[in-house]
Amino acid sequence: MSRYRPPRPAGSPYITPEGERALRAELHALWKVERPEVTKAVSAAAANGDRSENGDYIYGKKRLREIDSRVRFLRKRLDALTVVSEPLGDRSKVWFGAWVTIESEVGEEERWRIVGPDEFDVTQRKISCDSPLGRALLGKPVDSDIQLDTPQGPANWTLISVEYTE
Repeated sequence: MSRYRPPRPAGSPYITPEGERALRAELHALWKVERPEVTKAVSAAAANGDRSENGDYIYGKKRLREIDSRVRFLRKRLDALTVVSEPLGDRSKVWFGAWVTIESEVGEEERWRIVGPDEFDVTQRKISCDSPLGRALLGKPVDSDIQLDTPQGPANWTLISVEYTE
């Protein structure tokens, strides 16, 4: 049996202006703030002598590799992203960046924002445009019925409202 796993497909190259600012802030914090501090700590630990049993040195180097890896990813990803600040079409339909309110069959309402895969956060009510719900909502007008296959079985939702923040 092979251990090969095909690479994950890249997510959609879209991001909201807020999401781009957050990624740029993370890049700045890693490169200009955290990396110099860790480098200084590693240099001080290296000056202590034997590096083979020096935990500060070993873990500092590991953290530097993690920071460098994340910085490389962020730089490449930010170059590839397209910032979407306006709806792509009719404001009465769901497009990237919209806040949508959906209602389940039992009357439960939920409010979600359609964002890019780099900024989704369920705790903030943001879902990716690549998620099953995000794909099902895109392009739909108000009062549309949305059917999703979930692990618990098929679920039906009704699109109640669509809003765009300025």
